[in-house]
Amino acid sequence: MNMSTSDNSSHSATVKAAVLSEALPYIRRFHGKTVVIKYGGNAMTEDELQRSFAHDVVLLKLVGLNPVVVHGGGPQINEALKRVGKEGAFVQGMRVTDAETMEVVEWVLGGQVQQDIVMMINEAGGKAVGLTGKDGCLIQAHKKLIADKEKPGEWLDIGYVGDISRIEPAVVKALQDDQFIPVISSIGYGEDGRAYNINADLVAGKMAEVLGAEKLVMLTNTPGVLDKQGELLRTLSAQTIDELFEDGTISGGMLPKISSALNAARNGVNSVHVIDGRVPHCLLLEILTDRGVGTMISAF
Repeated sequence: MNMSTSDNSSHSATVKAAVLSEALPYIRRFHGKTVVIKYGGNAMTEDELQRSFAHDVVLLKLVGLNPVVVHGGGPQINEALKRVGKEGAFVQGMRVTDAETMEVVEWVLGGQVQQDIVMMINEAGGKAVGLTGKDGCLIQAHKKLIADKEKPGEWLDIGYVGDISRIEPAVVKALQDDQFIPVISSIGYGEDGRAYNINADLVAGKMAEVLGAEKLVMLTNTPGVLDKQGELLRTLSAQTIDELFEDGTISGGMLPKISSALNAARNGVNSVHVIDGRVPHCLLLEILTDRGVGTMISAF
């Protein structure tokens, strides 16, 4: 072996050792703590990112954290709707959901997407279990009406779209205690037995609050929250967020994401991060190293 190859491999080993030792204080600090992860965007659709996500979740579980995965499935729902000849429509970042669309949402989220995530985590060496709002009365919901921005004082009915009435966390806690990794679809159920499509960001935020999570981490298709110039905002306070809502910097699909992140921060979740899900192993980088990969949101 020539000297330069030997130097390179010893440098590489030193770097790996440094990264591993950097993780130790974080593993110690977060041991036994719950981390709620909102899984979405490209990380759900690209093979390499799917594998790195599953690997990260299993590693977090094995070093003593309690990951809980909440997932959406926007692209997969749009694809399925196209196949039945329907177009997806959105109002203020929320999907308009008639009865036929709700059927599609149920079988895509609670079936196809959820089972794919469960299988990925299991193949990476974890023990994942899929849940919907129906299981153990986990997500109790009611119909959501949204304020009509063009007609103040009036409300828009966007179909089978729900708001959370109550989260009953017993089933999640029982699974965690038994070394399982819960994978939760964002479908809630009303007292009338109807299914409701709930924005997955809202479910993740509320789940983090109710479980008393240490962290809420939301994966996105951007480097985090960006300003009008496209620059990454590394930290955001409640006051800054209000200003960014007002001037339209935060809009569309980011609205429910940032609202639920802020509510979680205000209601006891110690740290909330919106991170770039396109970065391989973004979860490990965010949780177990000094190098964050997104925006941190605080209540103050």
